[in-house]
Amino acid sequence: MRFERYGVGIAKGMALTLRNFFRPPITLQYPEDKLVISRRLRGNELVWYPDRCTGCATCAKSCPQGNIEIITHVGDSNNYVVDKFEVDTGRCMFCGLCVESCPYEALFMGLGYERAQYRRGQLVLSKEELQPSDIRQPSGYARPKVEQTLPRQSLLINWDKEKEEGGQKLSPLPMRKRRKGNGL
Repeated sequence: MRFERYGVGIAKGMALTLRNFFRPPITLQYPEDKLVISRRLRGNELVWYPDRCTGCATCAKSCPQGNIEIITHVGDSNNYVVDKFEVDTGRCMFCGLCVESCPYEALFMGLGYERAQYRRGQLVLSKEELQPSDIRQPSGYARPKVEQTLPRQSLLINWDKEKEEGGQKLSPLPMRKRRKGNGL
């Protein structure tokens, strides 16, 4: 056996390992620290603006799985009043067809992606749960006006230390610092 045959690959691999061993880690402690997500994220939630909604049910008609349920009645000034607006997010595939088909921009995809529940019934969202709040914010998906108001996505690969731009500033976690509550 010759060194050129086996030793060069091992030497290159060990050089790469040693080069990265002395670099500070750029990992993110996920539940405590979060990156800024994409402006056009199709998160697993919907945001509904009741003041813009006319009850036309175009979103319910465009849903391929029939997850949106709208019940309306005719109001005093000959317009529809929405009595019930429910979305079953447990069955929804978040394709965004309902958002794209809404002619009055009353329905948006949300930025939330942490919606795990223990009961399937908790995934059916009523009209009170779909309204915008501090937690539930609209995404820029299919809505360019909203997209311009949202912050830039932070990518670790785009972070430039010298210019302090290109993403979210992260503080590297030292090798000796341990997370709280892990018992070590």
